[in-house]
Amino acid sequence: MKLMAFGLGYSAKAALRRLSPDEAVGTTRSAAKATGMSTLAEMHLFDGSPEAAEALRPALAGVTHVLVSIAPAEGQDGGDRVLPVLAEALAAEKSLVSVAYLSTVGVYGDHDGAWVDETSECRPRSARSLARVKAENEWLAFGETTGAFVAVLRLSGIYGPGRNGFVNLAEGSARRLVKPGQVFNRIHVEDIAAAVERTFATGSSGLFNITDDEPAPPQDVVSYAAKLMGVEPPPEQDFATADLSPMARSFYGENKRVANGKSKSELGLAYAYPDYRTAFARMWAEGTWR
Repeated sequence: MKLMAFGLGYSAKAALRRLSPDEAVGTTRSAAKATGMSTLAEMHLFDGSPEAAEALRPALAGVTHVLVSIAPAEGQDGGDRVLPVLAEALAAEKSLVSVAYLSTVGVYGDHDGAWVDETSECRPRSARSLARVKAENEWLAFGETTGAFVAVLRLSGIYGPGRNGFVNLAEGSARRLVKPGQVFNRIHVEDIAAAVERTFATGSSGLFNITDDEPAPPQDVVSYAAKLMGVEPPPEQDFATADLSPMARSFYGENKRVANGKSKSELGLAYAYPDYRTAFARMWAEGTWR
């Protein structure tokens, strides 16, 4: 396997470690980050520009698998950042077998707390979610044109080592915001890595929700983490009057319960962290939360 990872961030790095490809190429926009990740992959700078794409072309030779973890461009011409400048080069690589595109359950928008699955209507509200839907469709079309397997993995709220409720409590940044009826799904980064592995192993195409089994109120998650740590949770705050950034507030404007059955039945994905209680108890016991 020769893996091309566009956007070697938190989730993509976990996938790369799990896959252990024979050859790995990764991109980032930061020269400092590229240096820091040079032991994981052959690193290149890529910002979606034609110039960066041209410099990256030789590294695509012989690529078999592609992992895309780059946020789409927003605005009137928003969409994927890779395909406008590298679709032709990728299509020319006859070695290409499979693509995994990391998306978000944010594409579903608001469903008033109802369950959604991959057949549900997308009702994106924010510019970032509109751009994400466009990027998903661009990659699916690329698969239809080239014959490569293309799987769109829609991820819920990502957590894992260094990014979780324990860290927030330890740093004093945890909040218990209460909005009646509000729930969120979550996904541990190692389950994302496992989903990418299963996607490539099964040669799957289409849409897949990669998310835990139990959508839950966010304040309950904070309380459970505090209980495990043996500390007092922060006081509850009314969402309506809380001081939040526009982006943070926008997340609470979308309420849904996301089903993951297709990922289990078609990808054969066995979630190691099926709900926040199992995950937090395990991370605390193993010391893997830091």
